[in-house]
Amino acid sequence: MRAGITSVLGNVVYRRLFGAQVVALVGTGLLTVALGLLAFELAGEAAGAVLGTALAIKMVAYVAVAPIVAAVVQRLPAKAVLVGADLVRLGMAATLPFVTEVWQIYGLIFLLQAASATFTPTFQALIPAVLPQPDDYTRALSLSRIAYDLEAILSPVLAAVLLTVVPFTALFAGTAIGFAASAALVLIATLPTAPAGEGSSFWSRLTGGARLFVRTPSLQFVLVANLVVACGVALVLVNTVVLVKDQGEADDAAVAVALAVFGVGSVVAALIVPRAVEYWSVFAIMRGGAVVVSLGLAVAALGASAPAGSLGMWVGLLAAWVVLGMGTSVIATPTGRVLAAASDPSGRSLVFAAQFALSHACYLVTYPVAGWMGAWSVAGSALVLLGTSAGVTVLLFAFRGAKMGDVEPSYTQEGYRRTVKGRTP
Repeated sequence: MRAGITSVLGNVVYRRLFGAQVVALVGTGLLTVALGLLAFELAGEAAGAVLGTALAIKMVAYVAVAPIVAAVVQRLPAKAVLVGADLVRLGMAATLPFVTEVWQIYGLIFLLQAASATFTPTFQALIPAVLPQPDDYTRALSLSRIAYDLEAILSPVLAAVLLTVVPFTALFAGTAIGFAASAALVLIATLPTAPAGEGSSFWSRLTGGARLFVRTPSLQFVLVANLVVACGVALVLVNTVVLVKDQGEADDAAVAVALAVFGVGSVVAALIVPRAVEYWSVFAIMRGGAVVVSLGLAVAALGASAPAGSLGMWVGLLAAWVVLGMGTSVIATPTGRVLAAASDPSGRSLVFAAQFALSHACYLVTYPVAGWMGAWSVAGSALVLLGTSAGVTVLLFAFRGAKMGDVEPSYTQEGYRRTVKGRTP
C-alpha cells in the first residue's frame, strides 16, 4: 500500500518542524494584511507607494542578505539559527504597532525579512537530513508547497474575521504569537547535527553556493527553472487586479477569487508530484512544468485580447491562472531534491541560501517587466512574459538537464560523492 502525502508527519521531528513552518506562515499572512492597513494610516493615498517600497526592500533583503547570513551562521547549530531568526522576527512584529513614521516601517521590514532570509534556507537545508529517504523528502516538499498556497488563501480570511472584533494593530500580536510558537516548536525538536565541513574562509563560504550553481549542470538547470517560475508568478501577482477590475469589469472579491484559483492549481500539482516522481525523473517533471507555464501564459494572452467583461475573457483568465498555478508548482515543488542531491551535507545550507537568493533575484526582473508592460497593455504584458518563458523553456531542453536521468538523491556524505562527484558506488 502506497504511503500518503501526510505519512511523513509520523516523523516527530519533521512534524514539529512542519508545525513551526505553518504557524510562522500564518503569522506572516496576518502581517501582510496589517502592514497594508498601517501604511494607509501613516501615508493615506500614498500607501501604495509605501507598500511597493516595502516589497522592494523585502526582495533586496532576500537577495542580498541570505548568502551573507548563511556564510556567517553556517558553523552554528541549526536550532540556534532557527530560534534566533524567529526571535528577531517576533521582536520586529511586536515593534511595528508603535511606529509613527514611514521610514521606521522600512527599517523594521528590512530586519524582519533579513531574519526570514536566515530562517527559510536553514529550515529547508535541514529537512533532507530529517527525512533521508527521497520519497519521504518529496512528500515533505509537497506539504511545504501546499502550506504556502493555503496560507496565501486562508490568512486574509482569518485576518478579515479578526478585524471584525479587534483593531488592525492586534494582527501584529498574532504575527508575534506565530513566530513565538515557531521558536517553541523548533526548541523541542531534536534536530540532526550537520557534519563538520572543511575549514574555509568567510569569502569562500559566501560565494560557495553560487560557485556550485555555476559549475554543476543540475543546478544550472534549476537556475533556468527559477526564471520560468518567476515569469508565471509575476504575471499573476502583478496583473491580476488589472485584468479582473479593468478587463473583467469586476469587483475586489473577484480579485480574491482569481488568486484563489491560482492557488488551487498549485495545490493540485503539489499533491500530484510525489506520485509523478515514481514514474518520471525529477528533471522530466520540471521540464514538463515549464511547458505548462508557457501554455498558461499563452492562454492568458488570448484571454486578455477578448472583449472586456466577456465570457471568453473570464474563461481565458481563470483557465490561465489554474494552469499557471499547476505549472509553477510542478517546477518548484521537486526543486529541493535537486539541491539536496547536488550539495555536500556539511555545506548544504549555503546551497539552499544561494537558491533562495537567486530565485528571488528572478522576481526583481520579472515583477518590473510585468508591471511596466501591464501599464502599457495587459495583453502585451502576457505576450512579453510568454516570449520570455518560451525562450527559457527552450534553454531547459538544450541544457544538459535534457540528457539527465533522475537525481537519485542520497542525502548522506557518501551519497553526495556518488551523485555529484561521479564516484562509482
